Amino acid sequence: MGFRPDDGSAVAGGMTVGTAASLVGVTVRTLHHWDAIGLVRPSGRTAAGYRLYTAADIARVHRVLVYRELDVPLDHIAGLLDGSADEVAESLSRQRDRLHERILRLRGMAEALDRVVEARDRGTLLSAEEQVAIFGEHWRPTWYAEARDRWGDTGQWAQYAERAAGRSAEDWRRIADDVRALDGDLAAALRDGVRPGDDEANALAERHRASIGAYFDCTHSMHVCLGRRYTTEPGFTAHYDGVEPGLAEWLSRIIDANARARGVDPETATWG
Repeated sequence: MGFRPDDGSAVAGGMTVGTAASLVGVTVRTLHHWDAIGLVRPSGRTAAGYRLYTAADIARVHRVLVYRELDVPLDHIAGLLDGSADEVAESLSRQRDRLHERILRLRGMAEALDRVVEARDRGTLLSAEEQVAIFGEHWRPTWYAEARDRWGDTGQWAQYAERAAGRSAEDWRRIADDVRALDGDLAAALRDGVRPGDDEANALAERHRASIGAYFDCTHSMHVCLGRRYTTEPGFTAHYDGVEPGLAEWLSRIIDANARARGVDPETATWG
């Protein structure tokens, strides 16, 4: 087998590309590329034409690596290595500013992720006192933990947490006010004898579905499934019947009628 200096041997007049690559911790392909674009060109060649890197060449490679570590694009590095002092200073200042902007962006992303993780675990970023102040004296802060234990592995809980992570106390206050207003309008419609399937009842059912959408995307089929719980789960029934006697059953019926008007058969509705 013939001897190929370019495979990594040191020879008189410099070191071959393989040796240079091993010394500085990059690949041979990288040095070939830097040579091709004129960023680091070896100062010598063997009689057979193989690259030879001098100590000065290796020093230039190390300078390139410093700037690459700072995420400076390759096409900017040559100017930093070969430009005037003023040009280099200006370029470094621009790169520093971009780096600071990136740091701020990454910090913001990290903080947002922290909020999502916390919201997925706690159900809300509100304190217990804030929850009661916003949702009312009958609100129990433990409900979030109960909901997490029940639905924490669902896509809806993940979607809820992503939305909750970006909400302030004022955002939650607006949502709570909208729910209270909706409850009042539902109770008034029941007292006024509005029947399931009427235009007014369908509009109220759509408002109710939209209120669920503040937490997660709710299809008409999913809405029907929720409506069933209003008449079968004591906590839901107590809430709505506490607003107006019989409201839980009536709400379930207008949800069914609205879904039917939109092509969903309540008898076969499923979650999803």
